[in-house]
Amino acid sequence: MDLSALAAAAAGVFSPVTLVWLAIGVVAGIVLGAMPGISTNMAISLLFSFCYTIDGVAGVVMLLGVYCGGVYGGSISAILLNTPGTPANAATMLDGHPMARNGEPGRALGISTISSGFGGIFSAICLIFCATTLARVSLKFTSLEYCAFAVFGISIISSVSSKSIIKGLIGGVIGLLLACVGIDPISGTIRYSFGTSYLVGGLPLIPLLIGLFAFSQALISVEELAREQAGGEKAEAIFQDGKAMTRVLPSRADIKRCFPTWLRSSVIGTVIGAIPGTGGDIASFISYNEAKRWSKHKENFGTGCPEGIAAPEAGNNAVTGGAMIPMLSLGVPGDSCTAMLLGALTIKGISVGPTLFTTHLESAYQIFLGMFLSNIIMLIAGFILLRFVIRIVLIKSRHLIPLIFVLCFVGTYSFTHTFEDIIVMVVAGLVGYLAAKHEFTLSALVIGYILGSMTESNFRRYLLISSGDLSLMLDHPLALILFAAALVTLLSPVLKRAAEHFKASRAQT
Repeated sequence: MDLSALAAAAAGVFSPVTLVWLAIGVVAGIVLGAMPGISTNMAISLLFSFCYTIDGVAGVVMLLGVYCGGVYGGSISAILLNTPGTPANAATMLDGHPMARNGEPGRALGISTISSGFGGIFSAICLIFCATTLARVSLKFTSLEYCAFAVFGISIISSVSSKSIIKGLIGGVIGLLLACVGIDPISGTIRYSFGTSYLVGGLPLIPLLIGLFAFSQALISVEELAREQAGGEKAEAIFQDGKAMTRVLPSRADIKRCFPTWLRSSVIGTVIGAIPGTGGDIASFISYNEAKRWSKHKENFGTGCPEGIAAPEAGNNAVTGGAMIPMLSLGVPGDSCTAMLLGALTIKGISVGPTLFTTHLESAYQIFLGMFLSNIIMLIAGFILLRFVIRIVLIKSRHLIPLIFVLCFVGTYSFTHTFEDIIVMVVAGLVGYLAAKHEFTLSALVIGYILGSMTESNFRRYLLISSGDLSLMLDHPLALILFAAALVTLLSPVLKRAAEHFKASRAQT
């Protein structure tokens, strides 16, 4: 480590002007990320123009703050409104919103905040000390490993489908079918567009998520409110216990309980982030699945379990540092956010790749320190802002429901400013409403949709490279391990029930 370059980088990052811009970026990322429909990509793109006007490294550091703050901010709306601010926060809803509805929104947001900070700081440290090593690991992934990784992610459906595995698999298959809409990734053929140019690029994810989780939940809330009023009951606030919202700092018991989950999920998120083409949505679901797998109380997941919040938030925030590793070391963006950050560095005349650590070593250290400070400031700003944001839970149902509807339509329209997005959102909301009424797992559909295109494109690419010879898979032990893990994960609930039935039958005899 070049101490002189590190000292020069620290002088630039710790300057008052840079710190102010960094804080502005983090706060803007948290606020924008908490708004349903405004993804982290959109938040960065909205503030990208500042790179042209801000001198020095401050512009790039500000975007790093937006990147880190945006991923965390999405958990706020996921917990309070059951609406993920970003796709990476979809898994947070599974336990975050139930805990909030159980009268502990402050506890849920506090666990989310410290989990996000832990995952982000962990990945920033890994970025500083392990960038080149983890970049070499990601180079070993061929199209078959990418496919195996996606299949492993899809197998998580069996874990999130706690009520009915069959219904979860049906939802996952529907998600896989929806992922086929649009241009064929290999041949370029347009599929299932029904003659409309809108579907050529596939179904947009943000309107789909808003419809499935927010609009459908609003419809269910309207039904519940109508039932209460018909019964002569007075509609009260969604969260009755105001005292439960005064404490946002996690208790010592929660920290002790969640610490192993933070470590495990941070490692998962960092490694996944270092693999180009993956992202926080995959990391959050895999982290959630592993937390449930290692838990001694699996039955509590989905009802407001602390580990169910800690795992996805630590995992998706750890992706931020991991995704920077291939970008800085190889010049390959880990996700769309780092692709925009790559553009910002290009604007500043900084060329990334192996030469970054020789020709622009000071700039590399500035990015390292910027990522570390972004997560520190995010942790502090998160707890400061929570006491203001959390007041949204005091809104009564009859006032909050129209606000959710407005956010659904505004957030959806702000995505691409097309009326077709609103149609997709409304249709997805109706589907989500009917699915929830019949106890289908919406998360399974989202997992299938997110990972479907990744699975198909990489498997077909492998078939082209290998000329259809599946026996060549034996030359990819890493992929075989991932496929085997996916099979075990998919069948584990069935095997567990069979084992319990066998034990019960033996006990009776």
